[in-house]
Amino acid sequence: MSQLKKALAENRLEIRLKHFSKYKVLIIDEVGYLPIDTDASNIFFQLISKRYEKHSTIITTNKPFSNWAEVFGSATLANAILDRLLHHSHVISIKGPSYRLKSKVEYFNSSSNAS
Repeated sequence: MSQLKKALAENRLEIRLKHFSKYKVLIIDEVGYLPIDTDASNIFFQLISKRYEKHSTIITTNKPFSNWAEVFGSATLANAILDRLLHHSHVISIKGPSYRLKSKVEYFNSSSNAS
């Protein structure tokens, strides 16, 4: 998003959107982790629209779809993005404890049992 916002400021947004639209697979990690302002939300919609039904896009997020209106600052914009992303999609929902913390949790559990 920072590259696209910079391109917007430099009046080169269309060129950058075309660049990201050409990838056969684009992975966008942690949507909603950092705040998304109005410009970024609109640019994100444009990117998703350009890729829609042309190439694959993988999105990771810890935000449920029901909270995407808050993420993008607009229910209308969130619905338009989700409409394009979810059409022809495969949604994989992973629930449970963090895989990254698994060994640490096991360590702390075994340490507390040993004392």
